[in-house]
Amino acid sequence: MNRIINFANRNIKEIVRDPLSIVFASVLPLFLLFIFNQFNIPNEVYKLENFTPGIISFSFITMFTATLVAKDRTTSLLIRLGISPMKPYEYILGYILSLIPLIILQDVLTVIVALLLGLKFSSGIVLMILISLIISILFISLGILIGCITTDKSSAGISSIIVQLVCFTSGMYFSIDMVGKTFKIICEVLPFKSSLNILKNFMNSNLNLITSCDFLTFSIYTILVTILSCILFKKHMKGE
Repeated sequence: MNRIINFANRNIKEIVRDPLSIVFASVLPLFLLFIFNQFNIPNEVYKLENFTPGIISFSFITMFTATLVAKDRTTSLLIRLGISPMKPYEYILGYILSLIPLIILQDVLTVIVALLLGLKFSSGIVLMILISLIISILFISLGILIGCITTDKSSAGISSIIVQLVCFTSGMYFSIDMVGKTFKIICEVLPFKSSLNILKNFMNSNLNLITSCDFLTFSIYTILVTILSCILFKKHMKGE
């Protein structure tokens, strides 16, 4: 456990070296939350209790992780780590732990702004923050996966695809029922809609609206992506 914590501390130092990215990833969602609230759009999606969970920028966490891992690959750090006694899953846990403070910071700032804009405080908000730490595992694993197959220069561009997928397939900007049948199926198959449904209904204490399909879709993607990221990470540690 000490080795995981030490590696996580090293990653935190690397993340802090780029404060501008941290500010951008934290402030942009707050700006969007404020702007869309001012528009007073007559749609259920844009009500604070529905829009707040969606605006939390997990997709930016993917970009952070991908850049960090790709940079480690570029500097051959992963190959050097291959001679250490740590296992690949321990390094994955180190990356996950190092990003938890950033995730909590984003969650808290987003909730504070939402409360200032009129969101009513409830115990569901605390539950949402806790559940978001579990949801973030999927996005961190996606970042590790992208970082293992890209360079530090291209990782941000590839990660932006995840940002767009989350925006257009999660239902954060429009109801999935408004789109065509084919696109709706795509949204149902991908894990982003399920992730948002879990967060939103935990925050609003509507646990009965979370379907078994939501949990199953999220769990399958998280397990598969995490396993695949471990395999690719191990491969690069061996210098292959």
